[in-house]
Amino acid sequence: MPKLTSLEICAGAGGQALGLEQAGFKHIAAVENDHWACETLRQNRDNPEMPVDERWPVLELDVHDLRGDDYYGIDLFAGGVPCPPFSVAGKQLGAEDERDLFPKALELVRGARPKAVMLENVRGLSQPRFTTYRNAILKELHEMGYATEWHLIKSSDYGVPQLRPRFILVALMPSYAQDFSWPDPELTPPTVGETLYEEMASLGWLGAESWANYANTIAPTLVGGSKKHGGPDVGPSRAREAWRKLGVRGTSIAEFPPTSQDPLGHIPRLTVKMGQLLQGFPPEWEFMGGKTAAWRQVGNAFPPPVAKSFGRAIKAALQE
Repeated sequence: MPKLTSLEICAGAGGQALGLEQAGFKHIAAVENDHWACETLRQNRDNPEMPVDERWPVLELDVHDLRGDDYYGIDLFAGGVPCPPFSVAGKQLGAEDERDLFPKALELVRGARPKAVMLENVRGLSQPRFTTYRNAILKELHEMGYATEWHLIKSSDYGVPQLRPRFILVALMPSYAQDFSWPDPELTPPTVGETLYEEMASLGWLGAESWANYANTIAPTLVGGSKKHGGPDVGPSRAREAWRKLGVRGTSIAEFPPTSQDPLGHIPRLTVKMGQLLQGFPPEWEFMGGKTAAWRQVGNAFPPPVAKSFGRAIKAALQE
């Protein structure tokens, strides 16, 4: 069967788009306003070395400049709208935060009339303080004719080696909603040690194997920070302490893995490459920009394996 079409806003470095592509969707456009994230998208999916039918048209623009009716009739409208309005790491201003893009997303849905919608955000949006806000979103989608539901999931239930809870909204037109089922947990995730051993040992560090055996659980949630707050590190003190228990120094992000010159008991730092592996990106994915810009993209990404699982569930409903 031909691939289903999708439009994604706030595409970031392509985690959700990659997962949806793996599930069988063809992107009409990936929309993002961060320059380095757009460079990452172009580097990996919009370059001349790829077959034309596999490239992603990358639109580097403010989502407010997008018109939904230009994409009327697409199969899926997707996106990871900015999380700072709802993140526990911020002020949780919700609708009063200028970065809240849910109203624009709903406007685009109204114009595009997709068969299905998938929007993801942080766990903070599931808190009781945002009940009225969530209900207003559902009410508007219901008025457009969609059957909708929120779900709080853990990325580790879909093979990702970190907790990374996400709050996901799926909306479908009624004729498809009856065939939609939320994807069941699929895979037991690998541990941090299993995921990062090869990278930790890549420059000859003799302590890599013992470190990997010690880091024998899944990771806490990676944090990327925003343009206003956060730098290239694993997050605030609580996050750093969680990483320390895994034998990782979280005060900064390293340029390179440990080397043969580092002692057996060396406490390593994460690199951008290690972060992308913990998010479920393929090793060949390239993140563009300096360390801070690249880490922000990695830490804020939606894990591709999770997007793939939900994409498959939506695809199955649409094809029924």
